[in-house]
Amino acid sequence: MSDAAQPTAAEVRAAAEAVKTALDRHLAAVERRSGEDDPAVYEAFNELAGAAEAYDELLYDRYDEVTPFEIPAAEDALPPYTGPEEPSALSVLIRRDYAVAEPRRLLAHAQRIEAVDDEGSDTSGTSGASGTVHGALGLLFGEYEPDEIASRHKEFGLEEGDSTLWVTASDEPAEAGEWLEAPFEQADPAQVVCRFDVSAVFDEDPDDEVDDLDDDLEDGPVPALDADR
Repeated sequence: MSDAAQPTAAEVRAAAEAVKTALDRHLAAVERRSGEDDPAVYEAFNELAGAAEAYDELLYDRYDEVTPFEIPAAEDALPPYTGPEEPSALSVLIRRDYAVAEPRRLLAHAQRIEAVDDEGSDTSGTSGASGTVHGALGLLFGEYEPDEIASRHKEFGLEEGDSTLWVTASDEPAEAGEWLEAPFEQADPAQVVCRFDVSAVFDEDPDDEVDDLDDDLEDGPVPALDADR
């Protein structure tokens, strides 16, 4: 970067003040949080991350110095919001992943659903849709709302995987049938008002390694432990 393009000292100072302000707002939001997924905390977190990243870049450009802040990778973060300030419509996009952990349990539930639907007729329980896993899934999701399946997934023989929920804003509601052929094709990350992700990767706790080490020490010495670590 040339000297002419470098940020001024005043710009760096202003960015530092923005970090302080964002830090105070984040703490205040955490102190007032109304639940685990409080959108105010989520918004304050994003503002703090953005302010820290801007300060880090300006500090490096001006003084060739870095901060100890760990900035999320660009592919893991949402772009700046460019949607309407006063949206008149919104879309809620949800993806939930499941593994079929217990096929027999799933098939048994599907057979009961099919038996009720075909009450009065002679069905074997295996000759219809409930006789296959993909057919059983069709019956299950046709009978229950997705939120009920999410809360009862173990009962249905499913194992919960990652999930994400996006709330996107728009100026006008979509016309009836407008997006049914490709419902997720036009999802614009720049119009996401808030996003909530659930993943087992977030459950990894660095303290777990310490706990494991403590357990090992209770059982006896740990072999080949490097004294410098």
